Amino acid sequence: MTTTRIPEAIGSYEDIIDVRDVIARIDWLDEDDPDDTEELASLTELMDGLKGLGGDEQWNGDWYPGLIIRDSYFEDYAIELAEDIGALDRNLGWPTMHIDWTAAAESLQMDYATVEFEGVTYWTR
Repeated sequence: MTTTRIPEAIGSYEDIIDVRDVIARIDWLDEDDPDDTEELASLTELMDGLKGLGGDEQWNGDWYPGLIIRDSYFEDYAIELAEDIGALDRNLGWPTMHIDWTAAAESLQMDYATVEFEGVTYWTR
């Protein structure tokens, strides 16, 4: 007997949302829990807002970005991205402790688009 893993519910409390998780949850709700129309409508609305923004995930004939980042988390995301690409080594202390991360995050946002999810702004590219 095989057990099917139920994709976890997704809400606007998440700092980073992987669009693949949204797709899996929509597909599961569509097939296995069609009575949860409120969650399905919310996630479908999110995907409609992401449609046409391009990206790495293909679903239902369209392409979608892979991640969305909550506005209130974007500065932390910018710091993590800088570390991931090797542009920052926080172990150095100075001068990294003097970087204006708010300004850096705002500059990074120029390459991103916004989408609303349950009344919360998320950034994606």
